[in-house]
Amino acid sequence: MCRHASYLGPLISLEKFLLQPSHSLVEQSYLPDETLTAKVNADGFGIGWYLDDGTARRYINPAPIWSDPNIVQLAPVLQSKFWLGNVRSATVAGSITSANTPPYGVGRLLFSHNGFINDFATKVRPAIRRYLAPEIEANIHGNTDSEYLFAVMRQMLPEHDGDVIKALGTLFEQIYEWLGNDVGLFNFLILDGKKVYATRHAVGHKPPSLYLGQDEKHFPGGWLVASEPFSESGEWVPVPKHHLVILSPDSRPQQIAL
Repeated sequence: MCRHASYLGPLISLEKFLLQPSHSLVEQSYLPDETLTAKVNADGFGIGWYLDDGTARRYINPAPIWSDPNIVQLAPVLQSKFWLGNVRSATVAGSITSANTPPYGVGRLLFSHNGFINDFATKVRPAIRRYLAPEIEANIHGNTDSEYLFAVMRQMLPEHDGDVIKALGTLFEQIYEWLGNDVGLFNFLILDGKKVYATRHAVGHKPPSLYLGQDEKHFPGGWLVASEPFSESGEWVPVPKHHLVILSPDSRPQQIAL
């Protein structure tokens, strides 16, 4: 199971988001506190952010985050008002590839998933492939449940005039139908260049941990959602099960029941 986090607020460097916190995603990759299954998250990592013109960018590597020397060089230089990070624990053997490394991105959307779907390859993926339009499926490059869920989300968004909240509601209704009595864990992070949407949700199981955080010492004026608190300073509040968190510029976070 993965650990992931997102930041929205005043411009900060990747170094402040990724490397400097005392319990950063780097530490959570080898010493997580609250994972339900995996003991380490060493099956790749990825970073997503936005340029000043709203263009989304990603940096992904299927190797453990601690083994990448480029991050130390890039982190002080890259700056953004949005950050998304994921350290991955693969649920399927042999799936550790660049194509399967989150976050996933198409256009202005960035997507990370902490969770899994039981029997995905045999039960749920065939149903998703029957559902997807060819032009949406064409942008799937790996074989993870996460990327397929992102594709379903992208197909549903135009049906709801780009409203992420309504699309998520429809997505979960469809997931329930595909899952039946099976188990699925659905902690999502979705960024559209304007807001951050974070879910803590599961079907047939306890959802993974997720926190809403504000730390004026390390992230003045900013908000974070993270699988685990980044530090002992600031205020980190557990997100209730089956809830959606929305981070918006210049306003306090919203929490909505799913």
